Amino acid sequence: MSKKVVAVVFGGCSPEYEVSLNSSFSIINAIDREKYDVILIGITKQGSWFRYTGAVEDIPTDKWHSNDAVLTRAFVSPERGVGLMEIRNGSVQSVPVDVVFPMLHGRFGEDGTIQGLCELAGVPCVGSGAAASALCMDKSRAHKLISTKGIRVPRSVCYEYVPTEGEIHASVKELGLPVYVKPVKAGSSFGISKVEDAADLAQAVKLAFCFDDAVVLEENIDGFEARCSVVGNNELTVGRVDEIELSDGFFTFEEKYTLKTAKIHLPARVSEEMERRLADTAKVIYKTLGCKGYCRIDVFVTKDDEIIFNEANTIPGFTAKSGFPKMMQGIGIEYPQLVEMLIELSLENENV
Repeated sequence: MSKKVVAVVFGGCSPEYEVSLNSSFSIINAIDREKYDVILIGITKQGSWFRYTGAVEDIPTDKWHSNDAVLTRAFVSPERGVGLMEIRNGSVQSVPVDVVFPMLHGRFGEDGTIQGLCELAGVPCVGSGAAASALCMDKSRAHKLISTKGIRVPRSVCYEYVPTEGEIHASVKELGLPVYVKPVKAGSSFGISKVEDAADLAQAVKLAFCFDDAVVLEENIDGFEARCSVVGNNELTVGRVDEIELSDGFFTFEEKYTLKTAKIHLPARVSEEMERRLADTAKVIYKTLGCKGYCRIDVFVTKDDEIIFNEANTIPGFTAKSGFPKMMQGIGIEYPQLVEMLIELSLENENV
């Protein structure tokens, strides 16, 4: 039987470009070449697409696009049945692809854009489809939908325009201080501020608007953050739940990738009953948002053991040391096995 062709897509026009390179490097090395042929598609920060045939080791160091000899202009064709289009020596040729594995964190990758392209092309895509990806990326709308399931979400005010200082202060009067100011559609904590002094609100809102065209002000939750890794289409598997312990502030981009002062506890320091509750809640959130393949569900746990939905990450960090694979490893699913599961789930979920 011929091997399936998997196109791993990395890079992208996102502040999370470097995170994508590292996640993709791990995935590329984990794919079983006895079962799959692998095509590498890199997208530069400027948005240029290339088929990359150079050394995999040059991807995480961002040297992959420095040698024209290993680059060929190529992109996913929106025309069904075509796969990839390669432009080589002035001619265009079609390259069949069975699965696209997008490892594009944040905007123009995690937000439903490439998923929509794959759906147009009729090519299965690892992870959630266009609608669910876009919904999960939109923190405000995801919260509104999840609240209809009886799951608490933080109180918040969303602005899809630049608010006046008077509007901002009125929102904070309702929400209280400290308050979080966030871009509605961004990842890896880019553009997020924890504001404890009302004098800093305007600057925090300005920063958030640098990353998106909508901003949400969200109440502070007194508790800790727990994360659940969920895998599956219809039958769901949840890994061990982990817990983020912070010494101060919030889980910033720097803390996520250096853990200078934060600690990750795996498993989370909760009772068996609470871990079951967290897993069950994560499944409800996953299903409600229409997720497929895999997703990391982040929640808060209060001192009274109330679970509050924070956000859903349809393409979480995915190096072998990242939280999602580690949580799945906690139930005996090793990294290469997890990568294969995700590829096979995308083939099972051919809604194209």
